[in-house]
Amino acid sequence: MKALLRKGFSSRRLNKLSGSVAQLVERTTENREVTGSTPVGATETPETIAVSGFSFNGIFQPLEVVIPDMTTTRSLIAPATSANFETAEMPLRPLGPKSVKIKIAYSGICHSDIHQVRGEWSAGNFPMVPGHEIAGHIVEVGSDVTKFKVGDRAGVGVFVDSCRECENCKNGFENQCLNGSVGTYNSRHKDGTISYGGYAHELVVDEHFALHIPEGLDMAAAAPLLCAGITVYSPLKRWNVGPGKKVAILGLGGLGHLAVKIAVALGADVTVLGHSLAKKDDALNFGAHDYRSTEDAFANLKGSFDMILNTTSADLNVDGLLSLLRMHGALVNVGLPGNSQSYNPFSIIGGGKSIAGSNTGGIPETQQMLDFCAEHGIVATIELLDASNPSTIDAAYDRVVASDVRYRFVIDAATI
Repeated sequence: MKALLRKGFSSRRLNKLSGSVAQLVERTTENREVTGSTPVGATETPETIAVSGFSFNGIFQPLEVVIPDMTTTRSLIAPATSANFETAEMPLRPLGPKSVKIKIAYSGICHSDIHQVRGEWSAGNFPMVPGHEIAGHIVEVGSDVTKFKVGDRAGVGVFVDSCRECENCKNGFENQCLNGSVGTYNSRHKDGTISYGGYAHELVVDEHFALHIPEGLDMAAAAPLLCAGITVYSPLKRWNVGPGKKVAILGLGGLGHLAVKIAVALGADVTVLGHSLAKKDDALNFGAHDYRSTEDAFANLKGSFDMILNTTSADLNVDGLLSLLRMHGALVNVGLPGNSQSYNPFSIIGGGKSIAGSNTGGIPETQQMLDFCAEHGIVATIELLDASNPSTIDAAYDRVVASDVRYRFVIDAATI
């Protein structure tokens, strides 16, 4: 352990005592009984642990441990599964030769944040700092950085590292890294440390995984583009959505409203499908050419669409949706229902239809998406959150689950 012990012991005596010290350090780590100001989560590395004493021959001996400096950043944390949010100082990764430090201005709330905080997909790494829709400014760069300079507008999306050696990474699909990409939060870096996300003041990331946010985009409203934007842009481009194509967007939420804006900008004829007509006016204002309830569509729009983009997390009438497709049409899923979905194979054999999925996008395509959105004036429609009271985030999560947000929550990081 890198520490300076000040009690006048000789180095030989300290060597003899080292076992007792190590045992106490281990116990202190378990109980989180530490002295000084130790950041939450810092007990993973021995260099960050402070102890107040040790036992030698049954007699307690006072001990002072000087903890090496650790950079931290003010963050919103979920201390445990489904626990209410708190503020805390969390470890910040050191600035390496190829990394940049971003002062976060805004961080969007994605529905996947809620799934992970509430343990709905798998057991999480807690305490957790969610957030992978990050927008801010570069405040420091490593010695070998060439992509950014101090003052640049920058964003970070869903992942912060990949192997960069596999076929997919080399072709610009780091999100599909064959060796596993490192998530912006609730993941582990290659050195084994936990990744912490964008509900914070600062983030350090390799320059390769940071994106340029064009000057023409409002910073707060651009933050959701780093996840929601690329999640819908990628499949729309892959299925060649454009002039002459008829596209249906299933659901008008955080993903769906951006899908409408982007599909319209690509030149497609866009219809929104919803379980009710409550959001019809909004859909038309976003540029949609039509809005139908799913029941109406099942009755009157069979064989109408080249592509249906499902942006919802609801259980689906898959066969009903497949009936709305033209020959060789595709039902593409970017929403993640909690239950398994089923369909009749006859629904795809007739007409040569397909069911597919898409998962965000690589770094080159994400930058392409940001540039496209700047060219066409596309940003998310947002509600900005003051996070000075962490309970605001708890309430926002409940509203997202209840579909009571128009259309993406974004945290003002300065209020954390």
